[in-house]
Amino acid sequence: MTIGSKSRPRWLPEKSFPSYAYLPGRQPHPVRDPAGHSYHSEAIPVAEEASLDSDMFVWGIDLFNHGYYWEAHEAWEGLWQVADRGAPLRTLFKGLILLSAAGVKIREGKQAAAVRHAGRAAALLRRLMNAPDRTIERALGMSPAVLAEHAEAAARIPAALQTPPPGQPQAVFDFILGSNSPANAKPIVGSYW
Repeated sequence: MTIGSKSRPRWLPEKSFPSYAYLPGRQPHPVRDPAGHSYHSEAIPVAEEASLDSDMFVWGIDLFNHGYYWEAHEAWEGLWQVADRGAPLRTLFKGLILLSAAGVKIREGKQAAAVRHAGRAAALLRRLMNAPDRTIERALGMSPAVLAEHAEAAARIPAALQTPPPGQPQAVFDFILGSNSPANAKPIVGSYW
């Protein structure tokens, strides 16, 4: 499957993407290396509360949808850290973090690691299938069960990746996250589900 990211919507278009999509060993570490894209910027703050309405969550969606998987993981980690243990949101954030890790591994060509991360993400997402309200489903733009299926399929059948210039983001999943009608989003062109 071939995947494009140019027509994917932006949920926080006022925020600029990092100057490169980090892949371990291929670019400078974003925060530890003086040449990193976030070296002297403020650290990603730990969220005050775990919320699907927060800019941090939405920024993670933007990063993920456009192939910045390591950076999406970092955005969601602050939410995961403050979510109550055993709460559905903590499970969701951990699942999204693992799905982001699978995206990094797919881009690195590390199939076994991608399958492992995607499988762990899918297992967590399936634990959310019987959530009493549909808040998570609305935030994701699909049910957690559907996202779990997408995660496993992407790891089993890797995307036909191009060889982008070093540091360029590359979407490896054939779906997008987020509700179907953000106020500032550009229209979706093509089908991703």
